[in-house]
Amino acid sequence: MNIVVLAGGISSERNVSLTTGAKVQNALVENGHHAILADVFMGYKLSGSVEEEFEKAVTPAAVEKISETVPDIEAVKKSRGGDPDVFFGENIIELCKKADIAFLALHGENGENGRLQAAFDLLGIKYTGCGYLASACAMHKNLTKQLFLSAGVRTPAGKMIKKGETVDAAAFGGYPLVIKPCSGGSSIGVSIAHDDEELRKALGEAFAYEDEILVEQYVSGRELTVTVLGSRVLPSVEIIPKQGFYDYKNKYQAGMTVDICPAEIPPETEKMLGESALKAFNALGLFGYARMDFILDSKGDAYCLEANTLPGMTPTSLIPQSAAAVGISYRELCEEIINISLKR
Repeated sequence: MNIVVLAGGISSERNVSLTTGAKVQNALVENGHHAILADVFMGYKLSGSVEEEFEKAVTPAAVEKISETVPDIEAVKKSRGGDPDVFFGENIIELCKKADIAFLALHGENGENGRLQAAFDLLGIKYTGCGYLASACAMHKNLTKQLFLSAGVRTPAGKMIKKGETVDAAAFGGYPLVIKPCSGGSSIGVSIAHDDEELRKALGEAFAYEDEILVEQYVSGRELTVTVLGSRVLPSVEIIPKQGFYDYKNKYQAGMTVDICPAEIPPETEKMLGESALKAFNALGLFGYARMDFILDSKGDAYCLEANTLPGMTPTSLIPQSAAAVGISYRELCEEIINISLKR
C-alpha cells in the first residue's frame, strides 16, 4: 500500500509525534509498504509527481530522541513562513488523497482533537484511529469526565475552571489537587498542588497552555494503563516513575520509569480493569484503538483518568509493550491498526 504517516503539527507534543511517526514509518517500510513520513504543518517537498514520490518511499526515516523540553511552537510557525493559521503544509492534502490510507502519528491540538479527522472525512481521505466526534470528546477532559460519569465509569471528581475564576480546595475535599489543561496531552502543564502556594503556581502553568483547565480530586494509588485494540483488550501496564509522577520527562526519556507488563495484579483486578477500559472506550464512541489510563487505589477501586485516541508509539511507549505481551510485534501492531481502520 501507499501510506502517508502524518506527524509533527503545532501542538506542544510535536516532538513526541515526530518520533512516533518515524518509528511507524520504519515499521511500514519493513512490512513492504511505500510509506512517506510527512510533517503535517511544515509540509512535504516533492521531487517529482506524487506517484513517483510513493515509488521512492522505501527508505526508513531517522528516529530522533525526544527532547526533555517542550518545543517552541511560535518558532515552528515562523520557520515555515506563510499564513501560520493554515494547518496543512505544502502538498500534504495532495499526498493523502493519493495514499491508500494516512497513518495518524499526531498528538495533541488539531491532530488529535477531531479537526483533522473531520477535514479528511469531507475530502474522502482514509485514516487510522477514531473519527472526528469521538476524537473531540476524548480530547476535552471535562467532556470526557461527563461522558464517563453518564456511562458509570468511575473517575475522580473534578471541575472545569476558566481563566480568571478562583479555585476553592475545600470544594474538592482539600489538598492535594491535580491541575491540568483541559485539552492537553503528554502531561504537559499538569501539576499536583499540596497547598495554596503550589495551587497558585499550578494554575499559572496550566493557564499558560489553555484558557480552560481541569481541577481534579487527587487519587492516590498505582498508575496503570489499558489498551483496547479493535474489540480486544490488551494486558495492563503498571507505570512506576522513579521520581515524581508520570509527567512529560518521565514519559519520554528512557530509564525514567519502570514499566511492568503485564501488571502484577490479581486476575480479578485485571479483568475489572479490562471491563472498565471497554466501558470507557464505548462511552466515548471510540474506534480502532485507544489507551485508557487508570489509578488503582488501596481499596482496589479503579479510577479512569482519560482516554488517549492517538497514543504514543515511541520506543518507550506503552501500547507496543502491551501488544508485545500477547505476541504482537511492533510491525504487526502497525499493520493491525491499519487493517482495523480500513474497515471503518
